[in-house]
Amino acid sequence: MRKGICETASGGIHYWVNIIDPYKVTLVFLPGLTADHRLFEKQIEYFKDKYNVFVWDAPGHAASRPFELDFSLFDKAEWLKGILEREEVAKPIIVGQSMGGYLGQAFAQLYPEKLQGFISIDSAPLQRKYMTSMELWALKKLEWMYLLYPWKFLLKHGTEGVAESEYGRRLMREIMMVYDGDKRGYAKLAAHGYKIIAEAVEKNLPYTIKCPSLLICGDKDKAGYTRRYNKAWHENTGIPLEWIKDAGHNSNTDKPEIVNKVIEDFVKKHFDKDCAGCDF
Repeated sequence: MRKGICETASGGIHYWVNIIDPYKVTLVFLPGLTADHRLFEKQIEYFKDKYNVFVWDAPGHAASRPFELDFSLFDKAEWLKGILEREEVAKPIIVGQSMGGYLGQAFAQLYPEKLQGFISIDSAPLQRKYMTSMELWALKKLEWMYLLYPWKFLLKHGTEGVAESEYGRRLMREIMMVYDGDKRGYAKLAAHGYKIIAEAVEKNLPYTIKCPSLLICGDKDKAGYTRRYNKAWHENTGIPLEWIKDAGHNSNTDKPEIVNKVIEDFVKKHFDKDCAGCDF
């Protein structure tokens, strides 16, 4: 994997990319809120010699900090588009976990002609109709909660609350330790993330996914109302939904072999890997 940095007025965005064949699709892995590129280490390991792969530390996260938290979800989508264009990624399939899935929908709203495929992992729809007014209000009022609790509680909740497996919890703990000693910074990052999700929902845009798409969700996901949202998302749109047995919110770390197979089957079904130069 080759590392790159995209400099913006708010800070530098660090990313990793491996282009093995410009005619193949590129799996664009977008980690969830407060997580970083390591969240997808099992996916990168599995796919890096099969397809083009991309992963980043989102603005304000891990290597991509310090970073001014003055951006919207649509700013992130614009930065992502610029990076993908710089790396000459022609056929991106966004694979977004939680916040990464929200970002994928914002990307699809702004640049529908550029997105070749969309896979949501333990994320939720951005359409206004799925979220109650109270849920929307709560998303914008979370910083005080993060500041109220001690760091040890946040660390425990942030690891055991998102993963069911020993590996998934250990990995998330390692990721969270980037913010050890900076609870206020962690709280501001998390609160900003929820706020820009709420602001995107309040725009009441269509957020229609026009490309081949797939929903993945752990059947033991305890993060908010993710399971409820995914069930409704599937029922209202017909987008296929894969429930991952005994997996939590980070289902790709709890059951990486199963999630990798689901992703690979999706790519093989919708994109002929031998079709070099085809217009997908």
